[in-house]
Order: sequence, then C-alpha cells, then structure tokens
Amino acid sequence: MTGRSAADLSPDDISFEHVPASDQAFENALAKARDGDRLTVDDAVELLTTGTDRDGIDRERKEAVLELADRRRAEEVGDDVTFVANLNNNVTTACNVGCLFCNFKDTAHQFEREAQAKRRASDGSSGEQSDPRDADHDAEHAGFTKTPADSRRIVEDGLDMGISEVCSVSGLHPAFALDDEHHEILAGYDEPAREVNYKPPAVYETDPGTYVDQIDAMSVDGIHVHSITPEEAYHARRGTDWSYEDVYSRLREAGLDSAPGTAAEILVEEVRDVVCPGKIGSGEWIEAMEGAMAAGLDTTATIMYGHVDNAMHRAMHLKRVRDLQDRTGGIREFVPLSFVHQNTPLYEHGVVDGGASDAEDELMIAVSRLFFDNIDNIQSSWVKYGDAKGLKLLNCGANDFMGTILSEEITKRAGGSYGEFRSVADYVEMIDAIGRRPVERSTDYRTKRPINVAGDSDDSYGPALGPRADGTPLLPAADEEPVAADD
Repeated sequence: MTGRSAADLSPDDISFEHVPASDQAFENALAKARDGDRLTVDDAVELLTTGTDRDGIDRERKEAVLELADRRRAEEVGDDVTFVANLNNNVTTACNVGCLFCNFKDTAHQFEREAQAKRRASDGSSGEQSDPRDADHDAEHAGFTKTPADSRRIVEDGLDMGISEVCSVSGLHPAFALDDEHHEILAGYDEPAREVNYKPPAVYETDPGTYVDQIDAMSVDGIHVHSITPEEAYHARRGTDWSYEDVYSRLREAGLDSAPGTAAEILVEEVRDVVCPGKIGSGEWIEAMEGAMAAGLDTTATIMYGHVDNAMHRAMHLKRVRDLQDRTGGIREFVPLSFVHQNTPLYEHGVVDGGASDAEDELMIAVSRLFFDNIDNIQSSWVKYGDAKGLKLLNCGANDFMGTILSEEITKRAGGSYGEFRSVADYVEMIDAIGRRPVERSTDYRTKRPINVAGDSDDSYGPALGPRADGTPLLPAADEEPVAADD
C-alpha cells in the first residue's frame, strides 16, 4: 500500500531518464519492418513517433506505418476479425494499492468502516470521525464485494445466455487469501494488517471467500475461467515462500484456465514509481507471468499507455513482453489499453491533461503488430476506443475486437463512455461493415466459428461456443439496459 496521492504530484516535478531519442532513422526503421526484420527498441521509438527528427506526428509517415502493419496483419492472421462471448465478473472493488490512474477501487478501509457503521447502528452506538485514508473514495460509486455464491449465480446466468468465458479481475481485498492454509499463515503474523496487508473476513460485512473458492465457484459446466492477474497472484502468495507456479497450480486445480496479463501498465520502473508505486515491479510481473505459464496456463499481455509515459517507455515495454514470449511461448494475445483519464486522480489533480491522441492509439496498435513477431493476436478494445475508432484500428494491425463482456466496471469508473455490452449481432454488423468476416473464438484462440453473414439485415446471430450456447441471440438481462455507446 502506498500513501502517495496525485495531489502530491506536479507535472513539473516529473522527469525521466528514458526519453524518446534514438540513433536510428525513421526510414531505416520502416525499411526493417517492411523487410520483416526483428525490430529493436530504437526502431520502435522511431515508428511510434514517426521519427524523432521531427516534432509531433507526421501524417504521411504515420500512414506508411499503418499501411505496413495492416498488410502484416493480413499476411500473418488473415482478414478474419475475432471476438469472444464472455462475461466480466469482478469480485471486489476493495483495494489499498492506490494506483493513480484508477478509479475502480474503493479503499478497503472504507468497506471496514461501513461494516463498523452498520454494527454501531444496530447496537445504538455513536458514529466516528472521517478518516483521511478515505479522501479519494468516490461516494457515487458504491463499492461491492461478492461471495463465491454470488459469483456462481452470475456465471450460471451468463452460461444460459451462451457465454464461453468468464473474466474476473478484482481489487486486492485485505481479507482475500489463496485458501484456508493461506488464511492461517497470514493470521499468524504479529501485525498482519501492517506486515502483509491482511485482515480477517470477520472485519468486513461481506466475506469474499478465498481465491480458490471464487475460481471454483466460477468454474461451471466447463466454462473457460480467465482470471488472476500477476498483481492478484502476488496478493495470493503474500506472507509465504510459495512460488508463483505453486499459486497458479493450486488455482488451476480449482478450475482456472488462463491468466490475464493485466497490471502490466508500463514495464519500466520510473513510470511505475509515478503512477502505481504500490504495485509490484516489472520484474515481479514477469516472474508471475512465467509462473502462470509454468503451471500450464495460457496468458495474455497488456500495456496501459497515454498518461505520463513516452514513446521510449512504450518501446521498452514491448521489448520486455517480446522477450518473455521468446522464453515461454504462452502469450496468446497482446492488448494495448489506452489510458481513460476523465475520473482518475492523475487527471483530477492536474498531473495529466488527457490521454493518448488518436494518432498515438493508431501507432500503438500498428507498432505492436510490427514488433511482435512471436504473438499472433493484437486486440482493439471497443471499451477503450469506442466502436468507430475500434473498427479503424482493425485496419491498423489489430485482428481481435475483444468480447461481449456484459458488464464492465473498470473503464466505466475511469470515465469511459463506450458502454458495457456488445451482442453477437452487434459484432456481425460492425465487422461486416468494414468488409471483414466476424469469427467467434474461444479464449485461447484454438477454437473458432466463422459466421456467415446473411445478405439482408438479421439480428438473430448468437454465440455457439459456450457450454450452453445454442445460437440464441445474446442479449443483456431484461432489467439491466446496457450503457449506450456514443462514438
């Protein structure tokens, strides 16, 4: 946990050792990419900036990079655009890490205080004064913690709608432990709250259970469970000498099928020290990813860019992910995530004045395609980019358009306004509109179902790969209208 607040930061005080400069020339970098040579960090910097010899993004150079990346995408993975029928089930917003780009979390202390307040109300005792640790708590966003039984009900409902995957990424609740053995180890510390960020479930109104309990609860009828980021794995082994492979192996036995490589943000320490000083470092993230793959799990990898980072940081991040893939071969897709700034501490306190530009987003996708000669799938996120721009990015090197998700909290809380749900019919309409073929896929990309688009308008498309999928159109729950996309 970190005590740093965005209010303590000034953009004038942020300086970096790594800056976007290289001894390479843009023309040379583009020629290497055109010839299919493995790109260096300096090459990536030149392509991301359209040349460090010029200020700003050069439009003609940018178009050359985008065109090359789109051609590379067609050569490597074809013209199909994939998506997955999935559900997001985030277990808890309780978290004390304090990342300055995030508005998803609610301080775990807030949950504790709410439980105390309800106990006081029931016994008639007086209230207490506010705590400074709750200064960033947004009362408009009611926090939540789900029990394993809650998670199972949510997944059951999703299965009946035809989903094939449940994705779960959660806050680091102090009462969350890997399993009962882990609870005992953490409770044995002299000062568990201070030493290992642990408080017993009884302190809180809702017990999240253990990570093993939650994975087991979500593992219904053979659905693919995609969960436990490197940051969550760190939380699930805190206070022990267990390896990441040990942790992920126990979770795999409980039903975990793959691990999302989120919490990567930027894998450069000088950036992490600014935006997420309470999070694990780059080396720990890589170690956790290696542990997940050693346990037999597929993974994804991400980058979250467009805040205080620069093109050199982005290029260094790409190199670390590519090196990891060289060693492991278990990363199934790379997911660039553009920083959504509106409701985040970094923006609200004036540390940043916005996120990445459209040109930066296009180049991030394109250079990812050109840089990764060992990762086939590059995702365009409609949640981050919106429909129109997300579709455009499919012509900049991306080949995947993420998933139906049914519910999305993290980006929405940060100020994202592109909605929380896309039906299979939505995917068919959008992907067909850009002249590409929509393909429903499994999480690991090993199973694919091309969709033959009808000649006339047809909204009867539904998922077919889930354990209970029968092609019935996938729609949001009748009592829960999806947030409209406004792009």
